[in-house]
Amino acid sequence: MYEPAFMARAIALSQQALSTPGTEPFGAVVVKNSCLVGEGFNHSRAHFDPTSHGEVEAIRDACRRLETVDLSGCELYTSCEPCALCVAAMHVAGIERLYYAASLAQSGEAIEGLTAEQRHPIDCDVLRAECGNLVGERRMPAEQQMAPEAIAVIKAWANQRA
Repeated sequence: MYEPAFMARAIALSQQALSTPGTEPFGAVVVKNSCLVGEGFNHSRAHFDPTSHGEVEAIRDACRRLETVDLSGCELYTSCEPCALCVAAMHVAGIERLYYAASLAQSGEAIEGLTAEQRHPIDCDVLRAECGNLVGERRMPAEQQMAPEAIAVIKAWANQRA
């Protein structure tokens, strides 16, 4: 169930970008059983990490704190509707519900006057479409190489766990 204090915390985290170099105003928190278990905000430029979005950082923090990679039963509150990268991370982690403040369209309008250098340009529509395509249908050229060797390692790993 939605709890305003957690959205307020996500927005407060996003506000840190106003005074923290190399950050962008996108904050998020992960909540389990009405307890905050992870939080983060965008550090992409500061960490030279294009995956350092607020949602991803909050998921990483929650996983470390809970010592798990399974966030089933958790909710994510974020200051902005997540991009496809963050949605994918949420699904992989098992986040069960999302609450967001600004939509992607609203945040796009808010930063419309900035140059590509001033903002981290992500075309969310292209990203969403590319993520849904099979590898051979994506814009990025891709070739499969050395599959038997890689499969042998994966099978050996699986056999150790069987």
